[in-house]
Amino acid sequence: MKSRGSVLVDGRVERALLVGVELPTPRDGDLPIGVEESLDELDRLCSTAGVEVVGRTFQRRKVPDVRSFIGAGKVGEVEHLVEDRGANVVIFDDPLSPAQQRNLERAIGLGPGGDPTVKVVDRSQLILDIFAQRASSIEGKLQVELAQLDYLLPRLTRHWSHLSRLGGGVGTRGPGETQLEVDRRRVRERVAALRRRLQEVSRTRGLHRFERAQVPYPTVALVGYTNAGKSTLMKRLTGADVFIDDTLFATLDATVRRFKLLHSGVVLLSDTVGFIHKLPHQLVEAFKSTLEEVRSADLLLHVLDAANPAHAAHVEVVEGVLGEIGAAERPTLKVLNKIDQLDPEAQALVALEAGRLGAVAVSARTGAGIDALRAAIDARLAAERERVEFRVPFERGEVLARLHREGAILESRQDDGATLVTALVTPKVAGQVRKALAGGG
Repeated sequence: MKSRGSVLVDGRVERALLVGVELPTPRDGDLPIGVEESLDELDRLCSTAGVEVVGRTFQRRKVPDVRSFIGAGKVGEVEHLVEDRGANVVIFDDPLSPAQQRNLERAIGLGPGGDPTVKVVDRSQLILDIFAQRASSIEGKLQVELAQLDYLLPRLTRHWSHLSRLGGGVGTRGPGETQLEVDRRRVRERVAALRRRLQEVSRTRGLHRFERAQVPYPTVALVGYTNAGKSTLMKRLTGADVFIDDTLFATLDATVRRFKLLHSGVVLLSDTVGFIHKLPHQLVEAFKSTLEEVRSADLLLHVLDAANPAHAAHVEVVEGVLGEIGAAERPTLKVLNKIDQLDPEAQALVALEAGRLGAVAVSARTGAGIDALRAAIDARLAAERERVEFRVPFERGEVLARLHREGAILESRQDDGATLVTALVTPKVAGQVRKALAGGG
């Protein structure tokens, strides 16, 4: 399933009506934020996808309607709004079942041939479309296609409904059902092929991580809600030329760059895909190999948009995804970003919050607080290092140079053909230096 890569459908600009449902208590995995705030985020997703939003509506319900998610009266209102606003797509803020999607398209309007005149999609499908537009690496494209096919497979029936009305039973199996079975088989075969390709890519990525482990630089991974400013922070810390855009999901492919700290020396910093409210589970599954970078990091920088009133709720989303990928227990430093967008009073409140959380308040855009962040990263990494003592023969100058380069020398003195060194190094460096000195290699 390929992305359209365009805002045109049959020569028409996509004009969307947004629909939300407010429930008394959030469903599992939902944020405790209001429906209006959630629809605001859906609006931004539409903007990222190149879709023009022409209106929005929502309904309060005790539970979603089994047949159409919203009630019959609301369906009629949506049909009226679609006609009134000239919308050609209706986007729901919540996941829809294949049956709900099919029922809504039939209710909102069918053309003369019995085909829907207005598309009905949900937030998951919209996010998948954005990922398809944004993925640039081979791995990213494979991951997105796999997620799209996993989403599409249970929905294939509606694509062939016009061919499956020829009845049932022995001797009456129609071409629609035959085509549907063929289509499903092809999708399953493609899914299996994609999984095999991704396993190969994952092995390659694992080898790269192993190689980096042999060059024992500490690793730090940026995580956070989408558009929290992770890529801007990476550029500020490393000077790397990375893609930055004020849109959701500007970065999909993992990027690794290096920078240097006073005591910890060279550090590898990786950027990862941003998380979001109601992130499709297909994407979490597909991107698990990329997110392995997070699981293996020595320290996570959890970047928050301090200027977003919902940033405290966003923490729950990020921590939930970290739990899904097995990274919930990694050492984490919270970074309250975008303080330049706050007035002085709000900045003072954020400073208090940072102190309470053991976090650092910064502006990646202006550079404010970056020195304090570097010091905090250095201190957290240094806390993971061990104090070691080595007797390094004079002829092993490369070992001494390595200790200077990759650790912090606390004391050094010469004694009987060797240098006695006391240093702070990571456990990986300590082990490799012991091995080098013991083996003479």
